[in-house]
Amino acid sequence: MPSHILTTSVIGLDAHPVHVEADISGGLPNFLIVGLPDTAVQEAKERVRSALKHAGCDFPRTRVTVNLAPADLKKAGTSFDLPIALAILMAQGDLPRPTHDTALFAGELGLDGTVRAVHGVLSISLLAKECGWLDVFIPRDNASEASLIEGVRVRAAVTLRDVIQHLRGQTKIPVEPYHSFSATHPAQVNNFSAIRGQEQARRALEIAAAGGHNLLMQGPPGSGKTLLARTFPSILPLLATNEVLELTRIYSVAGLLPNNGICLSRPFRAPHHSASIPSLVGGGTLPRPGEISLAHRGVLFLDEFLEFPRPALESLRQPLEDGRVTINRAQGTLQFPARFILIAACNPCPCGYRTDPEHICTCSASVMQNYRKRLSGPLLDRLDLTIEVPKVKTPELINVHDAEDSEHIRDRVQRARERQINRYQSLHINTNAELTSDQVRRLLKLDNAAHSLAKRAIERHHLSARAYFRLIKVSQTIADLASSDTIQATHFAEALQYRHLVSP
Repeated sequence: MPSHILTTSVIGLDAHPVHVEADISGGLPNFLIVGLPDTAVQEAKERVRSALKHAGCDFPRTRVTVNLAPADLKKAGTSFDLPIALAILMAQGDLPRPTHDTALFAGELGLDGTVRAVHGVLSISLLAKECGWLDVFIPRDNASEASLIEGVRVRAAVTLRDVIQHLRGQTKIPVEPYHSFSATHPAQVNNFSAIRGQEQARRALEIAAAGGHNLLMQGPPGSGKTLLARTFPSILPLLATNEVLELTRIYSVAGLLPNNGICLSRPFRAPHHSASIPSLVGGGTLPRPGEISLAHRGVLFLDEFLEFPRPALESLRQPLEDGRVTINRAQGTLQFPARFILIAACNPCPCGYRTDPEHICTCSASVMQNYRKRLSGPLLDRLDLTIEVPKVKTPELINVHDAEDSEHIRDRVQRARERQINRYQSLHINTNAELTSDQVRRLLKLDNAAHSLAKRAIERHHLSARAYFRLIKVSQTIADLASSDTIQATHFAEALQYRHLVSP
């Protein structure tokens, strides 16, 4: 009778139950794995043979068939090694067969029988809790990640022999304690106190941080755009508990978890302008998260914004609007979260000196036209704030007095975020930027003066509906920074200053 053991297949961010069945029958020695396995799963044959030998177990000398069910679900990765080895041992009577599906196994096997780390373990723990499985056997190196989910009994194994002895009742693998955690600020980031001048840019970054808004900075080379962007994470609030788990899950699937096995600070991703569409939005035969998902709950910094291929920039439109990216494949549709703050920086022209009073711009009208065409109107509509970053004047540059530091700015940002969290508590929304148009109509209030100003702004600047609602959301963030319950004309006027410095 075939043996049966539980494992999972991680597709996208979700783990799906997989039943590993092993049958030993007569005939010539052969080892078959069926059930849509990829190359990594097929190669488990040699790893399992060697690992069983070093664990002191015999490999069957007849025909061995391993089935990974359901057969129509793609199986990829090396996490099937451990359950395949255990299923074979159960089939030949070397291990007791479980009476109920109460345990889940995942892990890669080394040739010497060690159990090595695999990707997507946090998703596996979440599935175990959802399905009510009592025990999760995973590699020791994945222990801290797996034990982030309270209520799951995580047992971390070092070798295949450890698991075998546990199942035989000889030596128990202890349950890992629940891994509590505290979010931290990113390490080794710049402080706003070191930035000279650029008061408007500092203010715009504070607004962007407080409301989760997207920002475009335009200015000549050397004006400080990159420094401002890299300093931006220092004023963002700490991650919430659910945000830590979201990030850790994404980075686990991508195989990019830090050494401690958990993401405790907001990410800052800065892909090169030669990045392809799949590297930005995710993709592959079995899709993996791209840069925009790796920047979830953090910052995506696109330096030399208009040097990116236009198709790559246009691929950002849906994620910027919906906070997620949808990837369609023949096998099905996957979604990855992508709720990030976009910080973009570009030169005013290809030579960079169009707005620099100390240099002469050498760009012709046709060159400028082609350069500006790389930024479409629909994408520009999704950028909440656009600012000019001029070169710092000499007196400001040599000023020895420090400006306001990141800690003080972060305190104001945190207070504004708390107002938003309290306001949208029933909607499970954290920032103004996440509001839909309907929610803006229902929840955000303009006083009479702001209402009149908004009407004139729509008529004079020919604002689209999307641009108008984003303008209202920025105005609300400015009001939150001022601890105001309603949007006043001054708040709306300041938000209007940050609209469309750059024309497509």
